[in-house]
Amino acid sequence: MRSDIDLGLTGERPALLDLTELLATRLLVQGNSGSGKSHLLRRLLEQSAGLVQQAIIDPEGDFASLADRYGHVVVEADGDDVALQRIAARVRTHRVSVVLSLENLDADGQMRAAAAFLGGLFDADRDHWYPMLVAVDEAQLFAPAAAGEVSDEARRLSLGAMTNLMCRGRKRGLAGIIATQRLAKLAKNVAAEASNFLMGRTFLDIDMARAADLLGLERRQAETFRDLPRGHFVALGPALSRRPLTIAVGPTQTVSRSSSPVLVPLPDALEDARALILTASPAETVAPLAPRPKPRAAPAPDVLVQLANYRPPAPAEEPEEEPMDPEAREAALAEVLASVLADADAAACTPATLYQDFTVRCRIRRLRGDTMGLPEFKRRLAVARAEAGGAVADNSGWEQAQAIAAGLPDDLAGLFLVVARAAIEGAPCPTDTVLAEAYGTSSGGRARRMLAYLEERGAIVTRKDLRGAPIIAVPDLGVETGPGEPQMLPTGPKRRAV
Repeated sequence: MRSDIDLGLTGERPALLDLTELLATRLLVQGNSGSGKSHLLRRLLEQSAGLVQQAIIDPEGDFASLADRYGHVVVEADGDDVALQRIAARVRTHRVSVVLSLENLDADGQMRAAAAFLGGLFDADRDHWYPMLVAVDEAQLFAPAAAGEVSDEARRLSLGAMTNLMCRGRKRGLAGIIATQRLAKLAKNVAAEASNFLMGRTFLDIDMARAADLLGLERRQAETFRDLPRGHFVALGPALSRRPLTIAVGPTQTVSRSSSPVLVPLPDALEDARALILTASPAETVAPLAPRPKPRAAPAPDVLVQLANYRPPAPAEEPEEEPMDPEAREAALAEVLASVLADADAAACTPATLYQDFTVRCRIRRLRGDTMGLPEFKRRLAVARAEAGGAVADNSGWEQAQAIAAGLPDDLAGLFLVVARAAIEGAPCPTDTVLAEAYGTSSGGRARRMLAYLEERGAIVTRKDLRGAPIIAVPDLGVETGPGEPQMLPTGPKRRAV
């Protein structure tokens, strides 16, 4: 399938955008009002309409015209966030391109609606993670760098949804395309996740400097953004060009409902303009207007009196639930722990982070009471990570290995159990990546330092064979791993010469 789409011209050559690369790297468009930013978005969406599913977050209702020519479904947001989440889920299920029009909502409502819709796209079932372009016009409204006149809750929800789109959307097939008038007003953690940039005409020094930083230009070259004509953008990124180049955006097949104002000649001078303005016409209602009452300042409430008279509402009586069978409860906890570890990002998360996710999932499953403390969770997490390859054979020393791990610090138990299992089974010495995941980090060097600490405590002994391949022994179990990859692990702690 063709993956290059035509944005216009760069010199005399077509300016092509690699759609496949864009789906993996995201795009940021910046330009002051009137620079042709929305025209660029329209051109990109039209050229890719037949190739990939699209969703447009449209605060002004300008992109509704895509429906007539390209079959997009226009969704008018009415403030029902739950309904929008369900619509977004159906959008991903049936792979329909949509335009979410927010023009009938105030700023607070727009942020909540955008957050609900993006959340529905993000939380779709894994079976429906098809590629999708998600274009957000006027992105500074939904991911502001600073608090504004909207409520803190609306800003938090919207900013969180935009961050998920740009930071974690790629694994779910969502490719964010965000357009903003001013980089200085856009949250940095959202803008920083884009790898492709199209920078249009910009006048303010702070925005030019930030645009130059993103494009890798020198500060003196930032002045060129002031001279860009309307519809011209400097492009850079793996989907566009390896070096900055200027492109002229081509024409579009559809037009916005709103257009730039044009000069219209004034009417000829009227003979009695004063009478036309100050005299009501017969078609107008001439009912006398009541005099506007003067506003009266309401007395300030006495906060101390309110606090003194406050009585907390009585808690609602909840029906008592029958206690869960211990075996069923234990099985449910094991299922929740397995679902936590099944997440693609769990390997690089710390036990404390995974414990928070575990407790939330327990509440969702309605497992009431004290589910599991953090120390117990760390112990079970270590065992679960070590048993990821399947159950260990009985009478193999696995129970003794768990008993040894119980006497180690919580953060080292998982590392020891992974090594112990490999030694019991005679498997090759675990790689740096496996050891790092067992310790809950992405740093192989840190995992190796922890191995040296385990050796200092006498829990393991590391050595190398004649080829330089590492082997780890567990003295208390009388077993050792097979040779690993040469130069994979350091030997034991350094000893002073006698």
